[in-house]
Amino acid sequence: MACLHDHDCADHNCSSDWSLFKHIDLPKVSALNEAVTGSVKSVFKPWEQRLNSSEGHLESNEGDPELIVFIPFTADVKIKSIAIVGGADGTSPSRMRAFVNRDGIDFSDAQSMQAIQEWDLAENLQGVLEYQTRYSRFQSVGNITLHFPDNFGADTTQIQYIGLKGEATQMKRDVVANIVYEIMPNPSDHN
Repeated sequence: MACLHDHDCADHNCSSDWSLFKHIDLPKVSALNEAVTGSVKSVFKPWEQRLNSSEGHLESNEGDPELIVFIPFTADVKIKSIAIVGGADGTSPSRMRAFVNRDGIDFSDAQSMQAIQEWDLAENLQGVLEYQTRYSRFQSVGNITLHFPDNFGADTTQIQYIGLKGEATQMKRDVVANIVYEIMPNPSDHN
């Protein structure tokens, strides 16, 4: 399901308040089948800059339109919607599949695993379409993997912008590496 705005979003500031951009762990974002290594980082930007393509875009390798994008967060988040701005001339992705809190998904995993949700996408060159999530399934998200299996008929898939709306729930907790238990207390450790 997609929602189309009937107002000027710049006047209403409807998306920047809920943007999860500041919670994306950008150095750890990665993609499989990207033509230029590291170009996936250029599609994550503030909502107001979603149509600015001067910093580059994500493109799949020639002849293979399939892409996988891994997006980790710095805090657990709840995702309400996803916006995708694709390329022109049939290079926009036509389908999107989401996997939550699964590390290391490759193409064989993506094709064999059941996605938490799937969407049929429309060509969204102006950045006005948002795809609503099944909100109850997108709680406590530490990372999300987006699989784009196909496009609208071009040899490559291009993505200009990926936007996620929702809210951060809490800071991530790191696993404690060393725990020392005292069987008998050492009086010199205590005042």
